[in-house]
Amino acid sequence: MKKCKGCGILMQTSDPKLPGYTPKENSDYCQRCFRLTHYDDLMYSMKKGIDPDYVLDRIVNRKGLIVWVVDLFDFEANLIEGINRKLDGRDIILAGTKKDLLPDTLKPQKLADFIFTRLGEENIQIKELVLLSKKDQESLDDLWEAIEDNRKGQDVILMGRANAGKSTLLNRLMAEDALTISRYPGTTLDFNEMDINGIHFIDTPGIEIDHSILMNVDEKELKNIIPSTALKPTVFQLKGDQSFAIGGLARIDLKGCEKASCVFYCSDRLQIQRSKLENADALWEKHYGELLQPVATEKQFARFTTVKKEDKMDVVIDGLGWACISGTVQNVTVHVPKGVGMTFRKAMI
Repeated sequence: MKKCKGCGILMQTSDPKLPGYTPKENSDYCQRCFRLTHYDDLMYSMKKGIDPDYVLDRIVNRKGLIVWVVDLFDFEANLIEGINRKLDGRDIILAGTKKDLLPDTLKPQKLADFIFTRLGEENIQIKELVLLSKKDQESLDDLWEAIEDNRKGQDVILMGRANAGKSTLLNRLMAEDALTISRYPGTTLDFNEMDINGIHFIDTPGIEIDHSILMNVDEKELKNIIPSTALKPTVFQLKGDQSFAIGGLARIDLKGCEKASCVFYCSDRLQIQRSKLENADALWEKHYGELLQPVATEKQFARFTTVKKEDKMDVVIDGLGWACISGTVQNVTVHVPKGVGMTFRKAMI
């Protein structure tokens, strides 16, 4: 049997319950890819079905220029710790996707400066940075140029975290919707190879983000959590002690607010509930799972607290978005499901 054109899995006709099943031997796509593309029917989850160490090992053992695809909206969760050590001596182009989701006020140079600062803090080195928007042909041309300048006759390997947009980017490079794309982590199931304009490209399965909220919710909620249109900042003016619940997924408590503000950058499908801090526990206990929804599959929460030192700081929750806090605030406490990552950082915007 041949490989599925959409997800790269070796197809089979014997077991409908296993990946790669197709009822037709001559089909180009497995049944799962067909139903994802035409009916948005997941059939079965593979968000935890692909070993990230296996994916990385195969990338390490395959010669080629690395195009590291990073979701700019979910930047912190998309970082891969020790990527230069794992890919010792390899040239890396960072292709930042979904720039069109970020507010227009964040200009390309400021965004690039932010990215290089964060990469420096994580001791990550790249050859080039390309910022990509969904309908911007110029940025796609910039990526082609970066590939031609750096590949030295080699294959081109696209790698990155789950949901970073690797297959979507390859579809744009091919100028056809050949690869299966969806909001569900684990859409690409195996290495998928193709030739584009005389260059051999390799699509790879997304490296699992086990610390993302996206891995910690029912997949039917992803349409409410992953933004599909440009972010519309939600602004709150602050005074005293305040608390914010982002659905039933996270809570941010702010103490000692004076002439301060909190701006949320997340999906507009998520409801943000504000209360006085003294009422926050009662609100959570009474309305969790009803007014405060969606909720995570992990019901135990962890707490992270920091003293606010920067004039503007971001509270980033992996997979969910971030809140920018400015002005006088004494300290910030964040409640997230256990295992979900969060970062306090200098403000992006």
